This record gives sequence, structure tokens and C-alpha cells, in this order.
Amino acid sequence: MKLGLLTAPFPETPLMEVADWSVSNGFEMLEIACWPVSKGPTRRYAGTTHIDVASIDKAQAQDIRAEIEGKGLEVSALGYYPNPLHPDRDHRDTVIAHLKQVIVAAGWMGLPVVNTFCGGDASKHVDDNWDDALQVWPDIVAHARDNGVKIAFENCPMIFSYDEWPGGHNIAYSPYVWRRILEAWGDDVGMNYDPSHLVWQMIDQTTFIGEFGPHMLHAHAKDLMIDHEGLYERGILSAGMGWQVPRLPGLGDVDWSEIFSGLYRAGYDGPMVIEHEDRNFEGTDELVKRGFLLARDVLRPYVK
Repeated sequence: MKLGLLTAPFPETPLMEVADWSVSNGFEMLEIACWPVSKGPTRRYAGTTHIDVASIDKAQAQDIRAEIEGKGLEVSALGYYPNPLHPDRDHRDTVIAHLKQVIVAAGWMGLPVVNTFCGGDASKHVDDNWDDALQVWPDIVAHARDNGVKIAFENCPMIFSYDEWPGGHNIAYSPYVWRRILEAWGDDVGMNYDPSHLVWQMIDQTTFIGEFGPHMLHAHAKDLMIDHEGLYERGILSAGMGWQVPRLPGLGDVDWSEIFSGLYRAGYDGPMVIEHEDRNFEGTDELVKRGFLLARDVLRPYVK
């Protein structure tokens, strides 16, 4: 197992500068953010373009990996987290086209995994969304297979704001859906496991890892704190809004000894990549870096 970080919190810092800082501070891997180049506001923790996959060729992609590895780092995956089941068909087509470019770039770089979301239409219930997924995803999965890449869906419901409520923007969050995903696409897909999203859903981590550990291709280290005053005020029918608080590892309710014990028992020995979404450590690169270092020190005893 190796410890790394997702580059998304450094939107204005060139990739190689992020790499230099990461290796000098004891990190071993990068998950590289690959959103499309855009102007104007983007979703929080999204929009970072550390590789512009729309404008590089195979030689350039291979050069990027070689330069990073020359610094003593590995690339765990390319990351792009849109909504491929968005109700607006034009939006859906646009993000799927870019996702396919990310997959091609990952194949050129010789990377095994692209991390993303399955997607979801918040106005539909899970079963109707699953019917949509069965129409949309086979082509993307086949495209990934043709490029020697596996798709890893993060288990995040994407319910943080009213435009995502009540159904969320990603249906791949529970065992109910994950069994369908694995039955439909088998070993061509897997999970980018993030334990924080199970905390507020009250899904048992040990049982979840025991069932799905063999299908975990990548892992995010992110914590979550339940704000019990917010929970009292809004109740569970708010689906976490107002009381699920993303934190850095060690500052929330995740029991990391339980997580790593389960992962090692399940045979998982892949990337453990810190995903930084903690509002207390953002606003400047120095604060973001401080947050990553705090998380590093909490996780390092478990990652050898």
C-alpha cells in the first residue's frame, strides 16, 4: 500500500510543482485531476486541470508519467468526477466525451484505473437511474476495456446541496447498487472506496469492506464528522445536508484502525490517496498543504 494525494485542491499550481512538494513531504503517489479546461465557476473541489487530456498526444502523456516517476512518485489514477447520467442530454454527452478522453490518456500512460462517478438524476429514484445506467455505461466500459483501463466508481452519493437533493448525483453509493454494477460489468469496473461516505449513511464499514474489498481498485482517505446539532435540526430525511461535514483523516468519525484492518484482511494493497475537502484547511496553498501533512501523519502508521 502507498500513500498519496488527489491534486484537485491545487488548481493554480502546475502539476510538476505539486509533484515536487508531494515527494519532498513523504508522499508516494498522485491521483491527477483531469477536468476539462474551463472558465468561470465550477463545482467545489472540481474543475482542476492538471492534465489537459483534450490537447495532448500519446508521447506527451507518456512523458508526463515518466517525469513524475523520475521524481520518485507513481501515478495511482487519473480522476474526473462528472455526472454521466445528468438529465440534460447535452451536458451528459459533453461530460461523457471528456471522460472518454481521460480514459484514452490513462491508456497512453499505462495506468490501470480512471476514477469517476456512475452519475444520477436526483429527480429519479434509484431503480429508474439504474435503467439509465444500463443504457449509458456499457459503451463507456467497452471504451475503457479497449484502452486497457478499468473504471473505478467512487461510492459517494453526491448529496451536499439542494440541486443534488433528494436523490443525489451518483447512485453507486450502497450495496444495493454495487451488486448490480458488479453483476453487469464484472471485472471491467471496480470501486474507488471512500469510507467517509458510509459514516452518515450508517453503513457498517467492516461488513462493506468484507463484501466489496476484492472489487476495490483504489481508495480515498477522507474523513467525515457528523454535526449532531445539525442532525437534530434537520433529521435524517435531509440526506446528510446540514450535518455531514467532510474532514481530513483523523479529524472526523472514521475509525482508521478499523478501515485498515478490514482492507488488509480483504487483501487490498493498492493506493491510499488523501482527498482534501476540509473547509478548515483551505483558502491558500499553505493551508491546503498543512491539511495534507496532518492527514499524512495520521495515516502513515497504517501505510507501509
